[in-house]
Amino acid sequence: MAAARQGTAEGSGSSGGGGDGAPLPFQRAMAALNAAHTRPEVQLSPLPAPRRLAPFSCALSAAVMDPADDSAELADGRFVLLHDPAGQESWQSTFRVVTLTRTELEPEMAGDPLLPEVTWSWLTGALEAQSAAYSDSSGTVTRSGSSYFGGLDERPPQTELEIRASWTPRPDDPAAPDALPDMGVHLIAWSELLCQCAGLPPEAGDGSSVVSLPKRRGPQPL
Repeated sequence: MAAARQGTAEGSGSSGGGGDGAPLPFQRAMAALNAAHTRPEVQLSPLPAPRRLAPFSCALSAAVMDPADDSAELADGRFVLLHDPAGQESWQSTFRVVTLTRTELEPEMAGDPLLPEVTWSWLTGALEAQSAAYSDSSGTVTRSGSSYFGGLDERPPQTELEIRASWTPRPDDPAAPDALPDMGVHLIAWSELLCQCAGLPPEAGDGSSVVSLPKRRGPQPL
């Protein structure tokens, strides 16, 4: 990751976290996360890794900054990688990715019945665009609104979009010996979802035709 813009993923686990005491597959996954190159607007920072969900884990927070004002945050979220060398039945694998994505909506768009399906398709589309093999995806798309009263009544109503998603990363070639998923492409794909929610235009030359949210953290009419 670019040191000026992004932090380094740090793991936790019962055998020394992401260091030499961790299983080799988890060490390789951590190395792939740290080598991933996301868009410069995406700032990544390490978070304390959850310790109860899996024997080994790491977590990153992410914020998408406005290219025109690097003090203005357009979207935020977190990316968590879980690893259980024994595997978990619900994962159907030894790895699992758990993510949270948040942004603000224009209030008039919050009730659009197509919004959940469209935003979920952004996630699956981002994974497919990066050729990030996955299975067993699940999640929720939630819209929540706030109105202000009394001493806060000058604030305009706010509506937040929240996407919680998890999936099982898969190797590109499952038949290959010691095949492991490339966690770097999964992080890049998720960061692209963040940028879409932030309203950033696709990077030049990526061929994307997906409509993103405008930079005020609200969607255009669907």
